[in-house]
Amino acid sequence: MKYLVIAILVGAIGAGIWWLASPRQSVETATPITSAMHSGADTQAAMPAEQVIVPDLSPAAQIGERAFVAVCSACHGINAAGTEKGPPLIHNLYRPGHHPDASFVSAVRQGVVAHHWEFGNMPPPSETLTNADIAGIATYVREMQRANGVQ
Repeated sequence: MKYLVIAILVGAIGAGIWWLASPRQSVETATPITSAMHSGADTQAAMPAEQVIVPDLSPAAQIGERAFVAVCSACHGINAAGTEKGPPLIHNLYRPGHHPDASFVSAVRQGVVAHHWEFGNMPPPSETLTNADIAGIATYVREMQRANGVQ
């Protein structure tokens, strides 16, 4: 029992140190990829889709793109640039160090409570997506992000 308590304390201290050392960006300080700013009262603005660089996608990302267009683009926009219904995913807030791929899985499976934007909560999609579909969507979004400087 004593060793369990020590292990929990060491883990908690390590997590606290990691959290304090991790870089932070708030909505107010995050820099989007284009000149379209997403802070303050303008957090619901979408990035113009034509300003998003679309790279040559890997085969896995091409599969993910099809799933994204079918299920996610109504809110997250063409090329993941956002709409008045949902935020752009081509944004520093969604960089891998802040929202890892597991965040995409969780968002699709459980939805998301609004915390960065003023769009409201995101319900899970009504369409059933397989784990492969979700992995493909994450691959697509990450390739789009890298092409647009989000890393």
